[in-house]
Amino acid sequence: MFDSCSRLAKENPHLCSVKINVMYTLNANGRLLWLHPPAIMGIINITPDSFYAESREQNIVGVLAKAGKMIGEGAVILDIGGQSTRPGADRVGVEEELNRVIPVIEALAKAYPETLLSVDTFYAKVAFAAVRAGASIVNDVSAGLVDSAMIETVAALKVPYIIMHIKGDPQTMQKNPFYQDVIREVLDFFIERIACCRKAGITDLIADPGIGFGKTASHNFTLIRQLDAFAMLQVPLMLGVSRKSIVYKTLGIEAEEALNGTTVLHTAGLLKGANLLRVHDVLEAKQAVDLLLAMDALPHGESF
Repeated sequence: MFDSCSRLAKENPHLCSVKINVMYTLNANGRLLWLHPPAIMGIINITPDSFYAESREQNIVGVLAKAGKMIGEGAVILDIGGQSTRPGADRVGVEEELNRVIPVIEALAKAYPETLLSVDTFYAKVAFAAVRAGASIVNDVSAGLVDSAMIETVAALKVPYIIMHIKGDPQTMQKNPFYQDVIREVLDFFIERIACCRKAGITDLIADPGIGFGKTASHNFTLIRQLDAFAMLQVPLMLGVSRKSIVYKTLGIEAEEALNGTTVLHTAGLLKGANLLRVHDVLEAKQAVDLLLAMDALPHGESF
């Protein structure tokens, strides 16, 4: 890691003076999103095929009930997705995704106006419609590389943009992924993507290293263990490990049994500087944050 980071610092001198631990605030469509202490994002999938069955909802009543439970347990953001990005998932078209997510976002914005909503999409048209319907954040697993109009659309919307690292696409990403140096290569990816976003006029960015997206278990564990290397990017870090194969395959269990292992990895990520946890189980994630706060174990830093 240290060789990778030192090379990156030489190639990008402006990164050398970065504070390792920073307290971030973002402008979420006119509302302040404060990420110290770390915040919790609850996952709501409007899909029939997401990898964890309990995250799926197919009707508004079920969505509203799940959302209310998550908010009561401490979720600051709800992430609404209409497309499964599990390994091997078939891609859903723009119109189908719009039909899935827009009525849900409209209903959530009306029922829970104080809660921030995020749309999980790589389509610019969906991002635009979702923000108009009440979303305040765009979460793009492709970091603008699937839809060439996405970055300019987010810039025009003036909302925070979550960019994730992925190698390949959901259909191919887990077919023997290879890196010479996973930390360096993911950092290089973010440096290029962040520069592209800044040039377009996007002010508020969050980086997600993409656990499970084109990576082996070894790559995933390395990214979590060395998550603090990404502090040099000077943007908040989101960690998405909830009930993923890095937990259940390592432990020889099913996703339905992976809550305890998820909490362990959440704790490891928080100790390494994660600012936002994207989760299926809000209560347990919030408890991890609260216990680390009580121990005064979370990274401290300067406001940014």
